[in-house]
Amino acid sequence: MLLPYATGLGLGASAIIAIGAQNAFVLSQGLRRNYPVLIALVCALCDAVLIAAGVAGLGTLVASYPPLTKVAAWGGGAFLIWYGCSAFIRVFQDEKLTETSNSTKGWRAILTATLAITLLNPHVYIDTVVVLGGIGGQFPATERLAFALGAISASFIWFFTIALGAAWLAPYIARPITWKIIDTVTAGVMWMVAWHLLAPEIRLLLT
Repeated sequence: MLLPYATGLGLGASAIIAIGAQNAFVLSQGLRRNYPVLIALVCALCDAVLIAAGVAGLGTLVASYPPLTKVAAWGGGAFLIWYGCSAFIRVFQDEKLTETSNSTKGWRAILTATLAITLLNPHVYIDTVVVLGGIGGQFPATERLAFALGAISASFIWFFTIALGAAWLAPYIARPITWKIIDTVTAGVMWMVAWHLLAPEIRLLLT
């Protein structure tokens, strides 16, 4: 069972460790020390559920129903554009990291934003349900659980590492210019992912 677990761990890491909307959100909130443990836990648990569902066979079902991807693309793209605009607006504000500015949002707002940035992003479903689920489904039935646990482990390790690592670095990068750079990068990543999602749909509408 070690081989399928290691395979799941490696493939899970390769799918999750990439510059994207979710990772940019986790890093930016971790740097602000806005409930980093809650954010990491929610992201990892969402991945765990989606990976398990994909390995169980949901990936094949989603791939065979294109309307689902269209709804996800428009909804996710709209949310990412809005979030990118919010980050871009902060570029023109003098933001500083102080003890009084930590956790400026309540846990309910952070929970809602984390769920939105995770579940409204079609890339999350592609990486977990379709890709990892499809690969895991190729293993013998007795090895699929080990594969899924490996991929889930990669998710937990990654999200807790970047969330808590960013929170640890926060006191060392408290200057306002640092936050302007962070928010600029965050906005750019959000808009880039939104364009990647919406461009094919826009081309279809114009043809």
